[in-house]
Amino acid sequence: MLETDWSDSWRGAFRIELRAEAVGLAWRGWPVLPGTYPAGSQWAGRQGTENVGPVPVHRDWQERIGTKPEQVAAWWTGRPYSLLVATGVVLDAIEVDDSLGRKAAGVLRTFGMPVPIVATPAGRWLFLTKTGRSLRRELAADEQVKLHGAGSYVPLPPSPFEHGVVHWRVKPEICGWRLPESAVVQEALADALASPSRLSHISELVAAD
Repeated sequence: MLETDWSDSWRGAFRIELRAEAVGLAWRGWPVLPGTYPAGSQWAGRQGTENVGPVPVHRDWQERIGTKPEQVAAWWTGRPYSLLVATGVVLDAIEVDDSLGRKAAGVLRTFGMPVPIVATPAGRWLFLTKTGRSLRRELAADEQVKLHGAGSYVPLPPSPFEHGVVHWRVKPEICGWRLPESAVVQEALADALASPSRLSHISELVAAD
C-alpha cells in the first residue's frame, strides 16, 4: 500500500512539474503541445510510441499552435503528458546523434556561443535555433542530421521516454532565452563533421547577427 501511495504521489508531482514547464514556455510564446508518454505507463495513450518518442495527443495539433497559457495549464491538469514544442513557428530544431552533438557543442563553447540544447534518452541531441533556414548541403546529405521545421515538433524537458527523461544540455536561461541563427549552429556542425584543419567561420556569423 505504501508503494502504491508513493507511486501515485510521484506521478502527481511529475505531472505538476511538466505543467509548470509547459505554462512557463507558453508565457514566453513557445508553441507547446501535450504529447504521449511511454506505453508501459499507467495512463499511456497510443501504444508503441516509446521507440520513436512522444507524438501529439491531438490529431489537430497544428490548429492548436499558439494556445494561451491558461488552456495549456488545463491540458496537464489530469495526465502527465510529455511536453512538445511545435517547430517552424518560433523556433526550429536541428537533431543529431550524441557524438556529433558533443563535438558541435564543443565548437560553440570555443567561440563563447552557448545555444539551447536538448538531449533525449535515445541518444539524440536537439539544437534549438531561429526559424527559416534550410540545412546546408553537406548537412542535408548526412543521415544523422535532421531539421525540424514547419509541420514538425520536438520533445522538451522533462518529457518521459521509455528509459529516462528528456533533459537540457544547455538551458535557455544560459543564453538569455535568445535563440541563435541557424547558420551559426550549422557552421558548428559542419566543423564537427570536418577535419580539424578546417577553419571555422562561426565568429564571423556571430558578429553579423
